Amino acid sequence: MDFWQRYRAIDARDTRFDGQFYTAVRTTGIYCRPSCPARTPKAENVTFYETSAAAHDAGYRACKRCLPEAVPGTPAWNIRSDIAGRAMRLINDGVINRDGVEGLASRLGYSSRQLNRILSHELGAGPLSLARASRAQTARTLLVSTQMKLADVAFAAGFSSVRQFNETIGEVFAMTPTALRGTALRGSALRGTAHRAPAATTALTLNLPYREPFDPGVFDFLAVRAIPGIEAGTASSYARTLRLPHADARFGVTYDAGAPGRPLVLTIGAVDLRDLPSLLSRVRRLLDLDADPVAIDGALAADPRLAPAVKTFPGMRMPGAVDPQELLIRAMIGQQITVAAARTALTQLSACGSESLAPADGLHRLFPTAAQIADPGFGLLRGPQRRIDSVRAAASAMAAGDLDFGYGDDLAGLQSKLLPLPGVGPWTVGYVAMRVIGAPDVFLANDAAVRNGILALSAGNPAGAGTPDFTEVSPWRSYATMHLWRAAAISPKPRRARQASAPSAVRRTADLTLKS
Repeated sequence: MDFWQRYRAIDARDTRFDGQFYTAVRTTGIYCRPSCPARTPKAENVTFYETSAAAHDAGYRACKRCLPEAVPGTPAWNIRSDIAGRAMRLINDGVINRDGVEGLASRLGYSSRQLNRILSHELGAGPLSLARASRAQTARTLLVSTQMKLADVAFAAGFSSVRQFNETIGEVFAMTPTALRGTALRGSALRGTAHRAPAATTALTLNLPYREPFDPGVFDFLAVRAIPGIEAGTASSYARTLRLPHADARFGVTYDAGAPGRPLVLTIGAVDLRDLPSLLSRVRRLLDLDADPVAIDGALAADPRLAPAVKTFPGMRMPGAVDPQELLIRAMIGQQITVAAARTALTQLSACGSESLAPADGLHRLFPTAAQIADPGFGLLRGPQRRIDSVRAAASAMAAGDLDFGYGDDLAGLQSKLLPLPGVGPWTVGYVAMRVIGAPDVFLANDAAVRNGILALSAGNPAGAGTPDFTEVSPWRSYATMHLWRAAAISPKPRRARQASAPSAVRRTADLTLKS
């Protein structure tokens, strides 16, 4: 967007652009979200920034009226496969908090000086400033959403000391942490400010901000693949256990379409406070909450094959992954078989090989680690011996550190790391790219369910209405794939047709072009 497109957005107070850029006003010294209800400033007094960190580094403080930190994240971090986008995915996952700038730079293959120069040029702020802004946003959420002690909030948000926490909150918000907590009642009508958890409980409960519209079909997707004891899902909720860098965690998300504001409520039953920023980031990725559904639906609806589905299911989300290594194992086991068969195999895999936890809401296990699966004594893998050998080889590589991939990769990087593995083909790489890094333009051309979905959605449309690989809707073909999978799942199946739905697939060929 150019200057005047952004200026028209703030003049219209368009909430769709909240989190996508920030408006700084020279005459007031503050920065706002695009939908700020204050009077529109004169164009000559406005500067737009890609990140809140850049606005803060330029000397601006956050607006107390619109709370620019209480917005969904920037969708560009998934769309962009450049260094800036990859770095922001890792920063949001807490890499700087754990490994510092040197750790972030090494993951991206750059020196810390080069990375600082790239991010300062692309985003207007260096990695430390970007991490600081992320900590401030997490701290604000906890201050207004919970009754945690201020010291606990400081360390949960990733600050190294209470003093650093107090200074940052004062500089960013021009308020003390106590005063910022006092804005909870005034800001409770804004999406992203949660009802406050009782002081007596250790659980955290907060609302997750997102852009409308939101299609809850992502819960169905996760529910039919849920592994008993590790995950539980319904049409409007999802819960699971997972490992995080410092400890195990347990969380649940519920969606209430009938409540005012249609809140997405996150309940964290157990988490090491040092892992909280990472958990929040991964839950947002899991539900694709930083997406821009209006832009995506607008592009998809231009294709006559997809237009009816987009109208029926606006706001389709692309499910992510809370553990990249786990997702690869699940993809390898699930390829070329039905969802039901994959779930059975994964249930058997996890039945005896994972650690047990104190039962809570039916969740009492963790998914097996790569080291456990690679152990020769681990006899829970079922199926053809060739697939067992492939899964064990991938698990061995991950356990030994020879295979390291995650949120900071791009599509080309995933291909170079995963394709050499036995039993891994383009379909597997494409599926992992969609779920782990949120690649928006992956089209699994020979996936059985995709082909069935094309047949289902093409009924009534003239022949040749679009290209077979849906290039017309690029760079959003991953979302087109989600619509095709759903169409295949709900359409009547021919009696003799092979029953298959995503991610069952013929994995030998796939269009993995990422044009964004």
